[in-house]
Formats: sequence, structure tokens, C-alpha cells
Amino acid sequence: MDTMRDRFAPVVSRLLDEDPRVAVVLAEIGKDGFAEAARRHPERVINVGIREQLLVGAAAGLALTGLRPVVHTFASFLVERPFEQVKLDLGHQDAGAVLVSAAASFDWPSGGYTHMAPGDVALLDTLDGWTVHVPGHPDEAEALLRRAVAAGDDKVYVRLSVQANRQGRAVGGERFLTVREGRRGVVVAVGPVLDAVLAATEGLDVTVLYATTVRPFDTAALRRAVDAAGTDVVLVEPYLAGTSTTAVSEALADVPHRVLGLGVGRRELRRYGTIEEHTAAHGLDARSLRERIGRFVHTGRTPVPA
Repeated sequence: MDTMRDRFAPVVSRLLDEDPRVAVVLAEIGKDGFAEAARRHPERVINVGIREQLLVGAAAGLALTGLRPVVHTFASFLVERPFEQVKLDLGHQDAGAVLVSAAASFDWPSGGYTHMAPGDVALLDTLDGWTVHVPGHPDEAEALLRRAVAAGDDKVYVRLSVQANRQGRAVGGERFLTVREGRRGVVVAVGPVLDAVLAATEGLDVTVLYATTVRPFDTAALRRAVDAAGTDVVLVEPYLAGTSTTAVSEALADVPHRVLGLGVGRRELRRYGTIEEHTAAHGLDARSLRERIGRFVHTGRTPVPA
């Protein structure tokens, strides 16, 4: 199966052909995928070199001229390193852009901690007005990329990963999908962790919601789920653990509830290892998730009557 990033350049290259507003801004990484598009549209495919602050600043300038810039590099170089430009050039100036990242939390372990960004979504949460998509399959990535580019002048972050679920689902870029229904708690699985969550919760009496758009947070879907399954909520996110616990608490502010945030821990893993080893070390493999989710929901309140 191709990866989400394999889909990125072909999809955006077609959008360059279809929409004269679309521009692409790169910082060396990913330039080969746009070589042909750059020959067709040299004025709208821009490589700024290894200068990530300029990457975001140039995108903001293009947006202010009326273009729709798609900005791409590794997550740590797209959100963390140029965060001041994201905050001011895009946010303060209210300039729209589509930031598309690669490498996710630990997709390239041999690249070291400089190429890991488990805190990217949490960092964007300090800013106002961002839409955040976290696809879990290449088909979903393509659909959400197209939606992001078409989203007027909105500020959108699309988080691509080599980790993926076995099958894609029909995602609209707004609502959580109900994948499984139960009566003893709600588990929200974000993007590429869905398969592990489904394996972990097999036989547990819980509702599983699937989220590929986490900002805005789908408050209505969560409230519907807790009405039927109770107010014990587990979040499983492929980035910093607890990133969305505040969103859950705000959604359920008028309802007594418990929330458990699972995801990538703050402790830095200093050995390179493999993706699978990092996943297990952070407790995001199916066996670890089953133990943690099962313990949480079984120490909560009794099931909702049928």
C-alpha cells in the first residue's frame, strides 16, 4: 500500500493544474515529488531551501496576494522550528495556508529527536482558528488534502504519517465516525491508531469513535456517545498524550465525567529503535491499550441500561 505522503505530491500537483490560486512552498524536503509540477507552474512551486522560517513567511506573503499556499516539510520543521512565523505571519495577519507535515511523532526513528514532533498539535492548540486533520489511511489523506485546499482562506494543518490503518473510511472533514457501540464508556481513536484501538477493545463493552478531524473537536458526536455509553472517556491520540483532554472536558462541562488521555509520553526515548518499538514504549500497541483502557472503564461506573 502506498503511504499518505506518496499521495501528497500527485494530489497537490493535480490541484495546481486545476486551480490557479494553488501554490506550493517547500524547504528542500519533498521537492523531487514536484519536479514535473514545477516545470508546468514555475511561478507557483517555490523551494526556499533549508530555511523553515522563510518557508512559512513566504507562504503568508503568497496568501496575502490571494493565493492558496500548500506548505510542506517534516512536522518538527513545519510547526516547531518556525512557530513564531506560524503565530505571527499566518495567525496575527489572518493569512490562510495549508500546512502539510510528514514524519509525525516518530515515523523516522533513525532521524533522531530533531525529526520527531509529538507536540505539534498541542502547540497549534495555543493559537486561534486552526483546523487540524489527522488522517489514518492514504485514501483519507487524499480526501482531507482536497478539502483543506478548498477551504477558502482557512488555516489548516494536515498531519501525514507512514503509520496507517488497514482500510480507509469515508471521512468528511468534520464529524467523528461511530465504529463500534457499547454501554460502558467511550473511546476516541484518532487517525492511525484506530486499528490498534479496535484490537484492544475487542470484547469490551465500549463505544469507539473515529476522529480524523480533531480541531474543531466534534462536541456533538461525543455528547451523543456518552448519552448512550456513559461518561468515562478514553482518548487515544498518535501525538502527545492528553492533547485533547481539555476539549473533552469543555464538551462535557455540564456533565460529571472521567477522562483518560493516552498517546505519546513526554519522556524522550533516546535509542533510535523502530516505529514498532516506539509505539510499544509509549503504550500505544494493542496489548498495552487493552490493559489501560480495560482497567479504566472497569473501575468506572456501571453500564448504561439497555
